Amino acid sequence: MHLECNNLNFTYPGSKVAVIDNLSFSMKNPGFKAIFGPSGIGKTSLAKIVANSNTKIDGDIITESMDTILYSYNLERLPGWLSAGNHLNKVTPAGKEALKEELIHIFELYDLLDSRFSQLSMGQQNRMNLIRYLLQDFDLLILDESLANVDEKLRESIILAIKELFANKMFIYISHNLMEVSKFCSQILVFGKTSENKGCFMINGQDYKKNYQLDKHKLDITMLEIMNAF
Repeated sequence: MHLECNNLNFTYPGSKVAVIDNLSFSMKNPGFKAIFGPSGIGKTSLAKIVANSNTKIDGDIITESMDTILYSYNLERLPGWLSAGNHLNKVTPAGKEALKEELIHIFELYDLLDSRFSQLSMGQQNRMNLIRYLLQDFDLLILDESLANVDEKLRESIILAIKELFANKMFIYISHNLMEVSKFCSQILVFGKTSENKGCFMINGQDYKKNYQLDKHKLDITMLEIMNAF
């Protein structure tokens, strides 16, 4: 399982400013990877390009052993008139009913299945939406602030459960939470500030999982490396 970009350039139609400028990086093996950087730097644009093979780009994107790439994002539009439980039932592929029940339990959403999406908080909507994607067949799932507005303790429980349940899948986690990307991800692509002429750097994270002993000193070092690159 391998995602690689070589000399990638992308400019939106009608614009003269490149959103992505000569970007090269490589992410290998299943697990949580991350894209980190300031707002407006091109993280979401990169995610959408990777997920949509029809996007016109300059450069190469290589995906090995990844036939299906999905993209989930914060505050994705949901059918507000439909109850969350009925919607999940409709989008659950045959044979994945047990997984659906397990995810609902992990995401702490059982009490909300009879509620319409429009009645849910932003964090609850994001959790429901992420379940929809996890129930599908995929090789790479990009999470673009997909757990925003979810409290920290529950967010950690969800990430650890996903890493355990989907150990053979690759995830790209986009978040502004420095500690989270440092703690849970094995590789972190850091976009530097263009105002300071900083490029992109790949930094190794701590890849924390259930029953692992977290080395807080190493976590601090990772966070410092990201901050210096950022």
